Amino acid sequence: MKSQARVVVIGGGVVGCSVLYHLTKAGWKDVVLVERDRLTSGSTWHAAGGFHTLNGDPNVAKLQGYTIGLYNELEKISGESCGLHRSGGLILAETPERLEWLKMAHARARYLGLETEMLSMAEAKKMHPMLEEQYFVGAMLDAADGNLDPNGTTNAYAKSAKIAGAEIYQSCKVEDLKARKDGTWDVITAQGNIHAEHVVNCGGLWAREVGRMVGLELPVLAMEHMYLVTEDMQEVISYNKERGHELPHIIDFKSEIYMRQERQGMVLGTYEQACVPWQPRQTPWEFGQELLQPDLDRIAPNLELGYKHFPALEHAGIKRVINGPFTFSPDGNPLVGPVQGLRNFWCACAVMAGFSQGGGVGLALSQWMVNGDPGFDVWAMDVARFGEWATRSYTNEKVRENYARRFSVRFPNEELPAARPQQTTALYDTMLAQGAVMGDSWGLETPLWFAPKGVEPKDIVSFHRSNDFKHVKAEVLGTRNGVGVTEIANFAKYRFEGPGAESFLSRLMTNKMPRTGRIILTPMLNPGGKLIGDFTIAKAADERFYMWGSSQAQKYHMRWFEQHLPGDGSVRIHRYDMGLVGLSIAGPKSRDVLQALTDEDVANAAFKFMDHRSMDIANVPALINRVTYTGDLGYEIWVAPEYQRRLYEAIMKAGKPHGIVNFGMRALLSMRLEKNFPTWYRELRPIYGVFEAGLDRFIDLGKNDFIGREAATEEKRTGGTLRRVSMIVEAADCDVLGDEPIWHKGKVVGWVTSGGYAHYVDKSMAQGYVPKELATDTSKGAFEIEIIGENRKATIIIDPPFDPEGKRMRS
Repeated sequence: MKSQARVVVIGGGVVGCSVLYHLTKAGWKDVVLVERDRLTSGSTWHAAGGFHTLNGDPNVAKLQGYTIGLYNELEKISGESCGLHRSGGLILAETPERLEWLKMAHARARYLGLETEMLSMAEAKKMHPMLEEQYFVGAMLDAADGNLDPNGTTNAYAKSAKIAGAEIYQSCKVEDLKARKDGTWDVITAQGNIHAEHVVNCGGLWAREVGRMVGLELPVLAMEHMYLVTEDMQEVISYNKERGHELPHIIDFKSEIYMRQERQGMVLGTYEQACVPWQPRQTPWEFGQELLQPDLDRIAPNLELGYKHFPALEHAGIKRVINGPFTFSPDGNPLVGPVQGLRNFWCACAVMAGFSQGGGVGLALSQWMVNGDPGFDVWAMDVARFGEWATRSYTNEKVRENYARRFSVRFPNEELPAARPQQTTALYDTMLAQGAVMGDSWGLETPLWFAPKGVEPKDIVSFHRSNDFKHVKAEVLGTRNGVGVTEIANFAKYRFEGPGAESFLSRLMTNKMPRTGRIILTPMLNPGGKLIGDFTIAKAADERFYMWGSSQAQKYHMRWFEQHLPGDGSVRIHRYDMGLVGLSIAGPKSRDVLQALTDEDVANAAFKFMDHRSMDIANVPALINRVTYTGDLGYEIWVAPEYQRRLYEAIMKAGKPHGIVNFGMRALLSMRLEKNFPTWYRELRPIYGVFEAGLDRFIDLGKNDFIGREAATEEKRTGGTLRRVSMIVEAADCDVLGDEPIWHKGKVVGWVTSGGYAHYVDKSMAQGYVPKELATDTSKGAFEIEIIGENRKATIIIDPPFDPEGKRMRS
């Protein structure tokens, strides 16, 4: 056994073998995989083996498409059969709402280049005669769906990696991991120790235990999962003989069943409501290629409904029942990438759909390790997307909720209840008492909208405009015409101090650092010139800066900051998280409210747009920025948590003569739309360049010191390929949600990143990306956006429809 390696991959399931293979493909040959038992032990060996491209996140769907396309390559390299059955799959809609969801999935597939087709139930019945069409209203065909042999596929990855120079050690349990001061690792195994530059946790069922070796509690939990295999069925035999191919896969959301052909019978699996976690505290190391005791009573309601929808199944004998554990994260997506706070420690775990996602996970992680960037937008899989609030017990609740809802419609305005409230501010009860409908923002309860007295504070979930519409409008109008207040605790907050702070920030950011008492807005780029951050930075003193950004990306950004910290201790970073909270007041009367709370002069001449001040507000020590995301006159007031309640009460008292209103996140997002403001994770993601995103005024190429400058300079020279645009949409009773295709002259040319209704200007709006040569076509109705299966005319606007010259926010 080797005593040194560049990378040690821990875990010999399909994901670990994929990571190993992709590392060799990316050029790293000195790589080792260590497996506690033998390859496929744990979850891989008993998997049902299905694969599909359908995913709620289009970027994950794209990687699933890559995974499925990889299998032919693996067979050619390794000589091993993956046992591929490319049968295609039918996804059945039992309600109009589910059919709308399928239409949106079909629309996303258009711009992803995935092969899907909407079908009538008569057409679906022809493809799968066993289904009873009366119980469904429509279907979608996914041509890429199929199934494979889990053992053969895993060994095809492994053999392909070994051919390229990798080594695999089986019956080699990792007993401990020790970090060295230089960032390398001692991997202590039952067969000896390996000194490695990098360690990758592909531990599967044991990912938690591997994480605990380095002081990490990963948000991952195994669930029991059952599927059954029928005896041979005459219906299957006859279909194969008549058609010359296998039956297509089925996903029946109503009965929470997936189904496929297995030899001359069927495999039928469920995601039942009465789901059961497996080993929620500690996975036993001695567990291997074993199964759990079946419990058909638990899935009996699903089977009963499935037999109703597919009557032939009721008369089929059951050959065997498989009950085995496999892992989930709280939101069902994998945990991939480098771990913040640990050098050269990587994760590729919680991949519950290993044969749909394993190839994409291996590709992204290998490129991340070799090139410093995954090469894709993998935010939906990034291990950094969960904060410290994602504890083991929290994970247990959310995973059970996710499992039970795997085949349920998730509406855009639906807030799921499990493990909530997890984090609250001092104003939580106060907000609820005023009719706040709360949303979960990175574990924090955040007001979405306010129900007036007599209105139930609850969302009616829908893909269409819902019961919040007129109340959000009232919040927007109250703010735009007078003054509104909103809680802003759900921002990321940082403090940078030390003699090297300014040069450090200048190195990371594209804009020049502000003068003392001033604020700048600035993107942050990776070396390839792609957007990885968007921040507000205030200079409070010569060696002290405050910075605000997206709360969801706090650990993502801290990981980047730590990677670039100078080793001389000249920069100190403090992430406040909930240690700094705040309120924002906005609207033409906001200055009057602020002036009533302080003896400082806050007139326009004394407190200019983009100024930063430290002052007392209502006896409360506060940091104040003269800027708001509403694009109106306004202020952000940041205080320690113990002062927030007093501050809010004082603001409401001072604002009463001006008709002050509470406004929530939905009103804020509506107001940012009518200013054409982009937002992180939607318009600003690591697949877009700074000029493509229209952030030209926030980049200073005269600086020769920032990361990504060379790539940004080249992008400016060529113009890039895309442009972010804002559009007015001729919508009906539903607005864009994001990820809809944009059409131009009968072709899909781009995609929507976000949108909704801009209440002050009374327009349905969208933002998205189109080819740069089309971004200047402002002719009325030149574009169309596909909204729930219907193309609606859309027109590019260059200037924001609200206050295009920015006079209000500067007044």
